[in-house]
Formats: sequence, structure tokens, C-alpha cells
Amino acid sequence: MKLKALLASALLTTTFAVHAQDKPVVQFIATGGTIAMKIDPVKNAPVPAISGEDLLATVPDVGKYANIQVKSLSNVPSDYMDPPRWVQLTKEVNAALARPEVAGVIVSHGTDTLEETAFWLDLTVRSDKPVVLIGAQRNASSSDFDGPRNLLNAVRIAVDAQSKNKGVMLAMNNQINAARYVTKTHTQNVETFQSGAFGLIGEVYPDRVMYATTPLRRQTFQLVDGPMPEVEIVAMYGGATGAALRNAVDRGVKGIVVQALGMGNMNVPMFEAVQYALSKNVPVVISTRVHQGRVMANYGFVGGGKTTFDAGAIMADDLSPQKARILLMLAMQSGINKKADLQPLFDR
Repeated sequence: MKLKALLASALLTTTFAVHAQDKPVVQFIATGGTIAMKIDPVKNAPVPAISGEDLLATVPDVGKYANIQVKSLSNVPSDYMDPPRWVQLTKEVNAALARPEVAGVIVSHGTDTLEETAFWLDLTVRSDKPVVLIGAQRNASSSDFDGPRNLLNAVRIAVDAQSKNKGVMLAMNNQINAARYVTKTHTQNVETFQSGAFGLIGEVYPDRVMYATTPLRRQTFQLVDGPMPEVEIVAMYGGATGAALRNAVDRGVKGIVVQALGMGNMNVPMFEAVQYALSKNVPVVISTRVHQGRVMANYGFVGGGKTTFDAGAIMADDLSPQKARILLMLAMQSGINKKADLQPLFDR
């Protein structure tokens, strides 16, 4: 039986190599997540278990489209992603894209922070070549594991000539979303990633990759050496006291994002906490817990969007709190700290 298995594996490898000859090169960077997990028989729960090479072996058809080069950068739940891991990933992606023979990069990743990593890369990768992020809602022990399909689609996207100058994309469930707007909307459904009112930018069909739009609201930052400035997200809710925001300022965070209500509104205690942060020269960005729409300097009551804007806060436009945090971190690391310089970045 072992001999048969070895022969089958050798045949698969040979078949893949024949298919991949003279095909575009695609760099596949594996970071972990559910797409790299199996059910542990002792814990009876999904845990990190398979490498990028293991995942690639489940999709022999990729050899029809590309020569895939695999790098297993890590194998961690995406809940563990943080600025140091993001910086490392950006360096790997940029290095791969700088190679003339590489047509594009695919990154496999857990879904919990997938939208954050996608936006981070969109802000830190300067290339017209496609970068495609994938994940899975079902682990590799599931009979209907969605990882292989997502990987195959990502390969097809990465080598498609139309995919250039689209920025970082997220490809799952035969759908293509842009990094700026995509968000996880369901804890289990395979169609969890959606882009709200702006919708998909494309879809993957059996015969071709089809695009409907090209993302326009994009900008990039050059990473500099040193740690990312710490930026905290503080939630506004009925009865919030502002204590969490004040405590964050007192312990030395460099920036604050407020997950406000509606168009960017809050109560008086939270507004006073924002004023406190601003008095300490800590930039404050106002986002919202509402899934769609912009925050605006609109309401004039104490704590309304206009009062916080007039006090010196920055409006996050239509960025979610988690994405506004990433933009603020990168801007501050680039030496941009003043409202007059920060607001245009959020408006762009």
C-alpha cells in the first residue's frame, strides 16, 4: 500500500510539472488560518495542520494555468496577525513581485482578520501585478472544504491580464472583492465576504475571469524601519463613559480610532474624552459601527460629528474602524501627525 501511495504521489507531481512547464510563475505565500487546519482527534476541533505545499497538492489543476512556487511563511490563526507579521508579509510580497518572471502573488490566510491584511497590503505594496488573498470557511477535514476551489480561482485571477492595476483583491466563493471595502459578514457562510453598497469587482466563471469595475480609491505608503505606532480602537455605545479612551491616552498610545455611532456621533462623556486625547496631541479618527456609509461633520449637538470635527478629530470617511486604524498607523509611521495632513488621506 505504501508503494502504491508513493507511485501515485510521484505521478501527481510529474503530471503537475508537465502541466506547469512554460506557464506564468505565481508565488503562493501561506500564512495559516482555517484553510490550513484539520480536526484534531483529541481536541475534536480544528487546529493548524497543513502547509502551503499540502494545500497545493489538493488542486492539481493549477498546473494548467501556472507554475506555482510555495512559501509557507507561517501557520497561525489570523487572530494572531499583528503589525510585525504584516510588515514581514509586505516584504515577502514585494520581493516576489519584484521578480520579472512572477505574474502575481497569492496569500492564504485566516478569515477573521483577512480584510485587515488585505487593506494593509493594498496600502504597502507598490506593483501593478495582482495580489490575491484567499481563505476558507471550512477546514480541510470537511468533505466540502472550500480551500481548493478558492486557491484554483486565485491562480486563474493571478495570471489573467485583466487583473493588473486592480490592487489587492480577496477571492472566495467565486467572487472577487477589493481590499478597501470587503468585510466578513457571517461567521460560517462561505459567502461571508462582501463589499456592501459598492459590491463585487468581479467573478470567476468556469470559462473566464470577469471584471465589472476597477478600484479607484487607492494609495500606498513606504514602510520605514522601526515599530508601528500603537493605535487603539475604542467603541462608543449607549452609556459609554470615555474611560477606556482616557486610559489608552494615559498609557501612551499614539493614536485613537473611535468606533462611533451613525454618521460619527457619540455622547458627552466620550466627546470629552476625545477632547482630552486631542489636548495631549494624540490624533483621533472617527469611524462608525454602521456597516455602510460615510461619517461626516454633520450633527451639531455636543458629541455630534460636526462638534468632534471642529474640535480637531479626523473623519474616517467610509473606512471601518479596523481599516481606519491601519491607515492611521501607516500615516503616522510616515511622519504624518497633523489633522490638516491626515484628513486628506482619509478623504482620498
